[in-house]
Amino acid sequence: MARGDSGGSGMVGLREAADRLGVHYMTVYRYLRTGRLPAVKVAGEWRVRAADVEKLRSPGATATGRGSRRAWAMGRMLDRLVAGDEVGAWNIVESALASGAEPAEVHLELIAPALRAIGERWAAGSVSVGEEHRASVVARRVLSRLGPRFLRRGRKRGAVVLGAVAGERHEIPGAIVADQLRGAGFDVVDLGADTPATSFVTAAERVAPVCVLVSVTGSGHEAAVAEAVAALRSGARCRVLVGGAAVPNEQTARRLGSDRWTGRDARHVVAAVEELLAAPDGG
Repeated sequence: MARGDSGGSGMVGLREAADRLGVHYMTVYRYLRTGRLPAVKVAGEWRVRAADVEKLRSPGATATGRGSRRAWAMGRMLDRLVAGDEVGAWNIVESALASGAEPAEVHLELIAPALRAIGERWAAGSVSVGEEHRASVVARRVLSRLGPRFLRRGRKRGAVVLGAVAGERHEIPGAIVADQLRGAGFDVVDLGADTPATSFVTAAERVAPVCVLVSVTGSGHEAAVAEAVAALRSGARCRVLVGGAAVPNEQTARRLGSDRWTGRDARHVVAAVEELLAAPDGG
């Protein structure tokens, strides 16, 4: 008789479930709390069905890479955002974290792809303006709840100022980058959306940052980008990274005055900032 399987009932305790899954006991408890693993209390102890534990051991359920489980969860996230269901969206986040995903992976493999898909559906006319706005509000609230998980104790590696350029209304890409930078040990001054060139300069003069990140997602903002970069070069005299969906390659980044191309997602942005930190001034 297996340890924890009383009388061959097919039920096991949480510690036995943790052993079978190869995870910590508290991870299994989080599975219970988020509804990922059904459980009942017997004589004051949580018990789960051995068959349900085996389901979690299947490759599609336990893979921590970018496999079918994450893709399936991203589809659920998309549905919850479009529906304006903050509780449902957060439950998906908690389930992913309980399954071993890092907060950065939740950003890049669940929330960001879901928002991109919503944008594509809006462009195709299958999602209304109202639904797109509602999804953005819910995503922002979910990101706010996830944000504290990126905070790190100890000495900071330097400050980074970031904001969306004047006229650019998309703030969520910057919020994701800000969290990833905090997780990498940087202090972040996030100026949000629609940031005037003078605000970039004022913030940079106050904190002497490693660099200033100028975010631009949509088209038609090149004049505002040029103004912000020129103001930062002449006023704060700091290094500048221009990034976002409107900067698809290194050639565009250089044309806009960026010291580096920030790549295609927040991980690459962090890498670009770290390169600047390691390079000599002006490098």
